[in-house]
This record gives sequence, structure tokens and C-alpha cells, in this order.
Amino acid sequence: MQLTQLNHECLLQLFSFLDKDSRRSLSLTCQKLREVFLDPCLWTLLHFSSPCQLTRDNFVLGPCLRYLTVCWYSSRVLQVCNIEDWLKSSFQKDICSKHESRVSTFLTHVCRMCPNLLWLTLSGCGHITDQDVISVLQSCRKLRRLHLENCVRITDCSLEDAVAHGDSLEEVTVDFCRNITQAGLQAVREMRPGIQLSAERSADMIPDSKPEERVPLRRTLQKVLQFS
Repeated sequence: MQLTQLNHECLLQLFSFLDKDSRRSLSLTCQKLREVFLDPCLWTLLHFSSPCQLTRDNFVLGPCLRYLTVCWYSSRVLQVCNIEDWLKSSFQKDICSKHESRVSTFLTHVCRMCPNLLWLTLSGCGHITDQDVISVLQSCRKLRRLHLENCVRITDCSLEDAVAHGDSLEEVTVDFCRNITQAGLQAVREMRPGIQLSAERSADMIPDSKPEERVPLRRTLQKVLQFS
């Protein structure tokens, strides 16, 4: 019996045991297997380990997607992406320019094509903003779990929108997000006590500051030194 003699449901089951690249390779062999590859029912879970994987053609976004994870565990995140923009060198900015919009662009497609998303994990995505998270919350109204880790541009605005639009949210994690404050966390606990909230180290980290915000402090220190 040949593989293509199996019915569509059996082929879907077979494809489910393969990784993204293997699914794509198999789909290139004939039209029937291509149709299986393109079936949204095959793609209920997606995991990506770097932004470059988001631009490949080895997966399909669709209404059946329930679980999505984008985790980038790289020294580049800490040494380049997580640095405040105004502190980056030209070389560091050039590195970021090659990938900084990839996750945001991908999330835009998710908002448009995956309304039934239940779980979203974004880790080490140093360039995503509050607007990216807000768009997901407003588009994927069934979202139950939102896990953000080491996403340095995320602020209390994302928490505010989680309260306002995350009607189905049961769990929110904002670990190592340095621009999350205790006030923002407290507001979630007061307004949505049913949400299981985790924020390891977030509110204890030093938040971003613009150059002009540092001037008064510098002047104050100069005055102290002058009169000491």
C-alpha cells in the first residue's frame, strides 16, 4: 500500500508526528500531500526558537492554531536587543535592523488569521511593543494564557489592555520585563483577581529612561559634589 492511498484523516495523523521541515518536504512530493500540509487542522501548535524561523514557508497559520510559542534564547538578546535604543552603537543598531520587525510582523498575521488562539508565549522578543500585545488581545479574544518573558519594551499598557480586553485570560506572566511596575501589577490584581499573575523580578528591575530624564539627576549630583 502506498502512502498516497491513505485517506486525508490518516495522512493528517501521520503528518502530526513530523516536524515543520519534514512536513514541508513531504508536501512537495505530490498534490495530495500538499493538501494535507495546507490543512489548518494540522497546525494547532507552533513553536519557534528564533525570529528567522518566522519567515520560512514550512508552516501554516490558520483558525485551528491554539498554542503558539516564540522563544529566542540567545546572547544577542542580552548584549544587543535588550539595550535601550539611545544607548546602542551604530553597529548594534545595524544588527537589530535586520530582525527587529520580524516578530511584530508575524504577530500581525496571527491577529488576522488565528482568532482561536488559546496560549501565547513570547520569550526573549526584545523588540515587540505594547501595541503588538494589545493587538493580539483584541483579536484573539479566546486567549487564556499570556506568557511574556524578557520582553523589555513591554510596559503597564499591556497589563491595562489585558484587564480591558482579555475576557478569557486565566494566566498572565510578565517575568523579567523591566518596564513593568508594581502599580501595574497591583491594578491587575485588584481589577481582575481571577487572573493568575506572575512577575518574577519584573517590578524590581531598573526601567528604561531617556537621555533627557537623566539630566536632572546629573545636575543634582553635581550640586551635591559642589557643596560637599
